[in-house]
Amino acid sequence: MSLRVLLLSSLLIINCYSLLAQNNPTPPPNIVWITSEDNSMHYLKLFNENGVATPNIESLADHGLLFTHAFSNAPVCSVARSTIISGSYAPRIGSQFHRKSKTVPLPDSLRMFPFYLRRAGYHTSNNNKKDYNIIEGEEVWDESSREASWKSRKPDQPFFHVFNIGVSHESSLHFSEEKMKTTPTKTDLSSFSIQPNHPDTELFRYTNSYYRDKIIEMDQRVGEVIRELENDGLLENTFIFYFGDHGGVLPGSKGYLYETGLHVPMVVHVPEKYKNLAQIGEQGKVNGFVSFIDLGPTVLQLAGIKTPDGMDGMPFLGADVTKEMIASRNTSFSYADRFDEKYDMVRAIRKGKYKYIRNYQSFNFDGMMNNYRYIQLAYQEWEELYKKGALNEVQAAFFKPKEVEMLFDVESDPYETVNLISDPTYRKIVEDLRMELNNWLQEMPDLSFYPEHVLIDQAFSNPTDFGIAHQKDIQRYIEIANWSILPFEKVENFLKTSLMSKDPWERYWGLITSSNFGPEAKNLSPLISEISKEDEELINRVRAAEFLAISNQTDPSQVMVESLYQSKKPMEALLILNSIVLLNSFEYGYEIILDTSKITSAVIQDSEVKRRLAYLKGD
Repeated sequence: MSLRVLLLSSLLIINCYSLLAQNNPTPPPNIVWITSEDNSMHYLKLFNENGVATPNIESLADHGLLFTHAFSNAPVCSVARSTIISGSYAPRIGSQFHRKSKTVPLPDSLRMFPFYLRRAGYHTSNNNKKDYNIIEGEEVWDESSREASWKSRKPDQPFFHVFNIGVSHESSLHFSEEKMKTTPTKTDLSSFSIQPNHPDTELFRYTNSYYRDKIIEMDQRVGEVIRELENDGLLENTFIFYFGDHGGVLPGSKGYLYETGLHVPMVVHVPEKYKNLAQIGEQGKVNGFVSFIDLGPTVLQLAGIKTPDGMDGMPFLGADVTKEMIASRNTSFSYADRFDEKYDMVRAIRKGKYKYIRNYQSFNFDGMMNNYRYIQLAYQEWEELYKKGALNEVQAAFFKPKEVEMLFDVESDPYETVNLISDPTYRKIVEDLRMELNNWLQEMPDLSFYPEHVLIDQAFSNPTDFGIAHQKDIQRYIEIANWSILPFEKVENFLKTSLMSKDPWERYWGLITSSNFGPEAKNLSPLISEISKEDEELINRVRAAEFLAISNQTDPSQVMVESLYQSKKPMEALLILNSIVLLNSFEYGYEIILDTSKITSAVIQDSEVKRRLAYLKGD
């Protein structure tokens, strides 16, 4: 870089400082995020009596705000972090798949939010996790590494710093049987209750205790960051946010749209001199809903920067935010798609105390094999107990097909074990939440109504423009998917029309909806049988074979393996393998044998495909 460019850059930063000082008699605040990996609020006593004490996080709440309804919009790292850094819903911008098969660009008019802080004169540092499904672009971070710190900023320069704590990550529960026998936990195994959908076994108790030990260790790391800020004389000028990066990792949490996967702990330390920027209460609880889409806009607002066009979130702190505005917020949306090699498609809305979950492929049971997740011994034991018939109805639900719609009162039923969807008492609530969720999906629009491999080919060079151009098509696919909610006799003829459509993705959703009905839709079998043999899209042949298998009519093996061998697209092949794994499982029980030598080289080299094949081969 030339001396002239360096001088111009320095002058620009000085001018930014001057502008900030002119607009704010008080210097702009510093902002620090402390994020912990894989923690829902259920395991911290500050939020839940069944949790452990976290004195350092509690000290932040003593001098700030405790958010009782803070939510990740996604229950897994890369999708949650992509949502945070963009301030945008992942299914709208194409960042909803974990792990990414392809990074996607943000809309031309939008940047990752730290860019706007840097432009306003802030020093931005990240220590050190990114895990974005989005192309990062330039000028986001001054530093991003294990050594990144606010200490490298210029004198008196305001800063935004992210410190990530990984000790409670999912991998921390990948302990061995030998470790369980030889390493006692600090948390007493009888000091908490096992959640009702889990079996109360020695292994589940040890796993709970071990996880709580990790949360205690995480809290100690939080304390180290607080003390470092204090030693540097920065506490009186610094907002400190603590939050979990999504829900926890006890079985059935991370990767699922239940409260244990989404409802995160969040506390914000508010410096005395900046209380005018936190007009939603003093040293108390904030009951209004906040979501990860709101974090970027909130930081920008604290820095005196307007929320950029194209962000979906709204600030919950700042000069323009009132108590009344936050108190009125009672809604959060969430999404789940692919997690590593496992596909599903679930959307949810939490409004007040009610949670409405929409399972678009209800035949995909929650406990379907996900290799990394099943390294955890508690997952393995849960599955073995199911196979032995040793679980009660609530515990066994994880391994059975889901209902298309689910409604829970999460205040009286925090672990979402009693589905109220068929109770006429809640009919109006269901109708309202269903409509609100559908409006959200259509308005985004939600790109996941196309299979991932189609998005890779057609959309991921500019996802938002693709969504706008195909919004009416997506609305049509949503309509077909929603026929699953109605009685079959009312939609049978509509389904026949969709199955004969020239649009392959109308046929795709017609097939999925038919599978949601299962044997009830047997009248469609002749038409669907033809699709399984002749459709131009391999995935439609597979979806047709899947329906015929689910409705107990035809062994799907030949259609599925031949389609897999023909596929040249890794994510198309992965979706086919998802159906093969599903139908190999439990009650479905089809034995589908693969010859991996017939899989194309482009497909078999993919890391997620390798996971599926390793499981199917018993490796």
